[in-house]
Amino acid sequence: MSEQVSFYSHAKHLLAVDCVIFGYEQGELKLLLYRRTFDPQKGNWSLIGGFLNEDESLEDAAGRVLKQITGLTNIFLQQVFTFSQPDREPNVRVLSAAFVALIRIDQQNQESLEKLGAQWLSVTKLPELIFDHHEMVDRALAFLQNRAAHELAGRELLPERFTFIQLRNLYEAIFQRAFDPGNFRKKVLSLNAIERTNVKNKTESKRGAYYYRFKKKSDPNGDRIFKAGAAGF
Repeated sequence: MSEQVSFYSHAKHLLAVDCVIFGYEQGELKLLLYRRTFDPQKGNWSLIGGFLNEDESLEDAAGRVLKQITGLTNIFLQQVFTFSQPDREPNVRVLSAAFVALIRIDQQNQESLEKLGAQWLSVTKLPELIFDHHEMVDRALAFLQNRAAHELAGRELLPERFTFIQLRNLYEAIFQRAFDPGNFRKKVLSLNAIERTNVKNKTESKRGAYYYRFKKKSDPNGDRIFKAGAAGF
């Protein structure tokens, strides 16, 4: 009985999820943020999150938040770290599981974003964020870069059809550095993860550039993983 009393006498803490939501638009990797609508730090820029309900897993809670804000389901979602410093929020102890999400900006529910006052901001021009949200973003970006170095990125961020220039621009936005066009093309083609279509984009050159698309996930090469050190990314 004494053990049971001791167990239930432990301090209770709040558990939250914060979503680092990345999108890609006009050559820039972007982050979905909003101005916090309650204290503390009301009016300051924040990641989008919420508290865990009693009948939810952390993944369920993050998925619920994303659906409410973007209107999207079945999107890439991965927990990257749990933030548990005792002083990370004033007045109350809150533990937060940070999730990275990748979405197509053109598929979002614009009305839901406008109701929240959420905005897409470039990761290279981020404002000050509340609490430890900058660290959450840094960890999520490092996760995205590591994933892109081991698995061809773009399936969740690019349109269904894209050119090599668009794919390279995405990589340059993720890693925030330039890639040699010839070497990048050679490396990507060697992976056999994308296939050329018969349609050309006439806006990038006079001759036009063929559109490519990712192979279906059922294709054994569709999600081919880079060998360690072989990707060159």
